[in-house]
Amino acid sequence: MPQRYSICSYSFRHSFENASMDYPGYVAFHQRHGFSQLDPWMKHLEPALEDSAWLADAKKMADDAGLPYGCIAVDGGHIYEPSAAERAARREMAYRWLDVAAALGASQVRIDSGGPEELTDEICKHIVDGYNDLISRAREMGLEILVENHWGPTMHPENTKRLLEAVDGLGLLFDTNNWAPGKRETAWTMCAPYARHTHFKTFSFDSQGNEPSVNLQQAFRILLDSGYDGVWGIESVPTDGDEEGAAVKTLALMKRALGE
Repeated sequence: MPQRYSICSYSFRHSFENASMDYPGYVAFHQRHGFSQLDPWMKHLEPALEDSAWLADAKKMADDAGLPYGCIAVDGGHIYEPSAAERAARREMAYRWLDVAAALGASQVRIDSGGPEELTDEICKHIVDGYNDLISRAREMGLEILVENHWGPTMHPENTKRLLEAVDGLGLLFDTNNWAPGKRETAWTMCAPYARHTHFKTFSFDSQGNEPSVNLQQAFRILLDSGYDGVWGIESVPTDGDEEGAAVKTLALMKRALGE
């Protein structure tokens, strides 16, 4: 079975900001390079929150291109805040994005845990309760909720594993890079069995087209040995600013690593 690839639209955030890429251009990029699904960052879907026609157009555009919506990465809908009022506001935002994701026919939504790096029992309970609530709602919509090792407590693999084991139905968006200093390789081994999607993070490339800052071959091997058979997702953040070039190079690197 051929491997499937995707790229989060966060990889093109500067291109969106300077108008060298727009949403139709993002979809067209996928068609040109053979990506399997659309993984938008919620910032690039924000018109859909207020404009049902824009939402319908985004769905039709994907359908016409033969590209399903995969994982929508949501910022601002995270679970934990110190006060009940703040948590409720974040939850409402998460609910709104679940509605958008369902309307687009997406399969997954990434919702951050929120919270400080130290995962106390009290904070953990709030986060677990929050994910249980979202998963119950999302399941009825045909959506899977993912936590990402992104910021706060999930930078630490032991916290990420604790949440994944405490919440039935919670999957991991496995980012190769977003770990606390010195914990990356340990985190890969500890958390790979929970991976349901990936963000292979790249920054720069050498003359052979390899990413010198991280051993992505090792990450591939660990994920495959753990039984991962999902979409291979990219989140490239090129230091030279060439976002489209970085996306193409990362895709080529991944295909080489997987023997394609």
